[in-house]
Amino acid sequence: MRRHALLLLCAWLGCAMTTRAADARPPRPNIIFLLADDLGWADVGYHGGKIKTPHLDKLAAAGAKLEFHYVQPLCSPTRAALMSGRYPLRHGLQVGVVKPSMDYGLPLDERTLPQALKEAGYFTAITGKWHLGHVKPDYLPTRRGFDHQYGHFNGAIDYFTHERDGGLDWHRHDKGLREEGYTTHLLAREAVGIIEKHDTSRPLFLYVPFNAPHAPYQVPEEYTKPYASEKPTRRNFCGMVVALDEAVGKIVAAVEKRGLRGNTLFIFSSDNGGVAPGTAADNGPLRAGKGTVYEGGTRVPAFATWDGRIKPGAVVNAPMHMVDWYPTLLTLAGVSLKQKHPLDGFNMWPVIAEGKASPRKEVVHNIAPDLGALRIGDWKLVVNGHRRDSGDVDGRKKGKQSAEPSGDQVELFNLASDPYEKSNLAAQNPAKVKELRARYDELARQAAKPLIHPTPEGFKAPRVWGETD
Repeated sequence: MRRHALLLLCAWLGCAMTTRAADARPPRPNIIFLLADDLGWADVGYHGGKIKTPHLDKLAAAGAKLEFHYVQPLCSPTRAALMSGRYPLRHGLQVGVVKPSMDYGLPLDERTLPQALKEAGYFTAITGKWHLGHVKPDYLPTRRGFDHQYGHFNGAIDYFTHERDGGLDWHRHDKGLREEGYTTHLLAREAVGIIEKHDTSRPLFLYVPFNAPHAPYQVPEEYTKPYASEKPTRRNFCGMVVALDEAVGKIVAAVEKRGLRGNTLFIFSSDNGGVAPGTAADNGPLRAGKGTVYEGGTRVPAFATWDGRIKPGAVVNAPMHMVDWYPTLLTLAGVSLKQKHPLDGFNMWPVIAEGKASPRKEVVHNIAPDLGALRIGDWKLVVNGHRRDSGDVDGRKKGKQSAEPSGDQVELFNLASDPYEKSNLAAQNPAKVKELRARYDELARQAAKPLIHPTPEGFKAPRVWGETD
């Protein structure tokens, strides 16, 4: 009898300890991932920018600013990194973007972030720009893990007509949709509607990849008035960022109205650096911009906010990459990281929320056939950085990509002492160049062949992208 009582006591204690340990773990958060398109480093108020972004500034101040958050030089590769947790060099998306006429996308054997989150019971929604392929239905968002889809498949669409190259590119549940409105407003309205109607018995993953402030530079006139002294392109760009900031404010307000703020993780980032300085975006002191592997092309404004879980006003200076969000979010959601393809990302939650040392020792900015960059510690190796990562920087212009390296130009920077990449130290540090180049070449040997190929001659835009006659 006594032995039986002891067994019951041990069982009770074990159950209590298990319950207490479970209670200590963060609950599965609602995740709202906000992605800007071509936003420059200094195009947010909290980086000292001239554009007024009060909603972004307030949300960033409530959480952790990620001051060394890296992405890919162009948009499709960055989105592939987020969706797969793997560098684009793994799936052939390291060069260029997925243009309307391309017959490829994120490979279908990749396990995507929304697919994995659904394993934990998440309701998954995308409102915005997909840009990871639409050549056939299997590539579309609702086939890649999203329960709900609204927005467009390509980049550079008209903000008012929602067309690209004469074809309609606006969809709900992957079916063509004609409606009036400015895209930033429409995407915010859709996101707010999802939040308002969400069944809170399930956690929510809401991915909002805005097309703003990517070209074409279009915005309702009232948004440009505070920037009347700017040149026309910059003036419109500023207005587009203001509209984007307003949209973020509406999404946050909807979360608060539902009483969900306490268990919602907000993540904000740009998909790449701003377009070359002097045109529209402002990358501040960072070198170069979109389409390059310098800091201005790959280091972007980003933050993470979760009330009660991330310390307000925190600043994270540890380097992280877009691929890190995949294992970080799956770990928070309690989803297994075991899968067919190995990950390049790391779980950065202890770094962001607890200030612990980062597990990331290197950052691969990109490795294409004839150019790329790699950071190990404070040292950064740039190979042929004077060339663009693609001749198709804005997703519309045609250009050629060299197939083989020829006469490589190598640069070496120490980002601790030279964060703006002004002093090439390659000649003074041949041993360090050799060390980083060995790792670079090893990754280049692992890289898949780029999928990019020319647009077929005689191609004509369909009436509705993603649908055939």
